Amino acid sequence: MNGTFPGKPLRRPFLPALGGSATPPAGRARRHVRVPRFRRHQQRGIALLVALILLVVITLVGLAAVRGTLMQQKMTSNFYDRQLAFQLAEAALRQGEMAVQAAASPSVFYDCSPTGGNLCLSNALTDTNVPAADLVTVSAASFNPGALAVGSPQYVVEYLGNFALPKSKVTQLSNCSGYAPCGRTLTADFYRITARSGPADVQDRASVVLQSVYQKQ
Repeated sequence: MNGTFPGKPLRRPFLPALGGSATPPAGRARRHVRVPRFRRHQQRGIALLVALILLVVITLVGLAAVRGTLMQQKMTSNFYDRQLAFQLAEAALRQGEMAVQAAASPSVFYDCSPTGGNLCLSNALTDTNVPAADLVTVSAASFNPGALAVGSPQYVVEYLGNFALPKSKVTQLSNCSGYAPCGRTLTADFYRITARSGPADVQDRASVVLQSVYQKQ
């Protein structure tokens, strides 16, 4: 082989000889290749702008998450305080019912009966006609509210009067009313018990007021 391909002559690149000129032979055009150059004044800093925008977005998302967490904590704390206050008021209500059951006479309570002559409001805790001595604070010996409570619960018992019991729709064969034995009384004393979870001034703590009508035969 002579170093050529059939039909196509072998073209060798121009190489200047030692000491010779680097100018290519006449008749050949010089090829110019322009290499792109980046200058400092042509850089606009778009990467820094995108990074700052992403940083602001991430900061806003983080602040929103922190705010939501704090709000949930406050809601949980308020709900727990509300449940604790409800249990305290319910305990005071039970103490009032026990006091009514243990009382020998209705005269020990504030008289709100039709024949008593006293004007009684719907809420005995805010009624100025009720003596302050009738507001009973539950002692720790009867009920321990615990360290998380706002204070000891309170209650007021009012005597509503003696009223006839509603006639039962069920009658025994002995013609007695209801399933009770014959000869039972058809009237009963009624009491209104108003209970509160703690003192009137509880500031930012929850306060619950419960009320029930208790029948004593």
